[in-house]
Amino acid sequence: MLPRQRVLSALAHEETDRVPLDFWATPELWKKLKEYFGTHSKSDVLQKLHVDIRDYRPQYIGPPCKVLSDGSYFEPMGTHRRIVQNEYNAYDEYASFPLAYAQDVADLSNYRWADPNDYDYEGFGAQIGQAHDTYCTKMMVGGLFELAWALRGYEQFMMDMALSPDVAHYIMGRITDFYCIYIDRAMQNAGDKIDIIFSYDDIASQRSMLMSTVMWEEFIKPYHVRMNKTIQKYQKPVLYHTCGNIYKTEILDGLIDMGVDILNPIQMCGDMTLEQLKSEYGSRLSFHGGIDIQKVLPFYTPDEMRGEVKRITDVMGKGGGLILASTHYIQNDTPVENVIAMYEQGSGQKISL
Repeated sequence: MLPRQRVLSALAHEETDRVPLDFWATPELWKKLKEYFGTHSKSDVLQKLHVDIRDYRPQYIGPPCKVLSDGSYFEPMGTHRRIVQNEYNAYDEYASFPLAYAQDVADLSNYRWADPNDYDYEGFGAQIGQAHDTYCTKMMVGGLFELAWALRGYEQFMMDMALSPDVAHYIMGRITDFYCIYIDRAMQNAGDKIDIIFSYDDIASQRSMLMSTVMWEEFIKPYHVRMNKTIQKYQKPVLYHTCGNIYKTEILDGLIDMGVDILNPIQMCGDMTLEQLKSEYGSRLSFHGGIDIQKVLPFYTPDEMRGEVKRITDVMGKGGGLILASTHYIQNDTPVENVIAMYEQGSGQKISL
């Protein structure tokens, strides 16, 4: 099967020749894999790993983003970040919160919100080129709640939901307005060259939800419903990412109700299990992910990795409905040998240099 056919068939809950594969990793691991394969090209790495999906998004062409004297910078959506290095990776963390000053909606209305005109939609189809003839293509969009608190500050936005709901709704509304326009213009220009649209919002911790179900249903769900309706106009499946333990009937049913077709990352924490997710939701959801980056990828032996991939594909891939990938960006503490073992087992093919 061609990669695109393999992915779309799996999402239609049909048996495929093998489980479809996706890949995401930190820049440091990308660098390590490029060195391993002797290439400067990400495309070469993906081909070597037999990955079935390719990622695209419209390019930013707006005003240059501000860089401050301390090296921190503002990215196109307005968040203020700085690079923080640890033993394995460099991460961009939040340096400040640009909306922390706001006292009310009037203050927020004067803020310079991200402009959907700052992206190259006309060149989007050409950017994808002929990749869609072979590969399944994916486009990432927001992050509504995550961007809201990244601009406002996490503690402050959580307090806004409880004490200043008009502020929380205004911020969520402005961000959703941006993404609805962005999606419309991207899809109108890309034609049918995008297969999946990927959105995200971490709404849970390792143990439980970050907020009550009532709060989620008032402040987060309605805005994803609105954004997903824009996606659904183009008849594309919605891939939705949230870390954490979301194993609550009202949340999982709520995600389906808000238009989610594919759930990522299948992070096994709290009381969630693969078997429960597949048996209870496998007829209504497809799944993306499954390979743990906390305890498995960094620490298993290659043979143990192969066994874990087989275990997950046997459970979650039965009857289709699984795209195998890591549960988040593969970190630089993961041995290359474990990445190779994962993708060899998943693809059923030897990976050569």
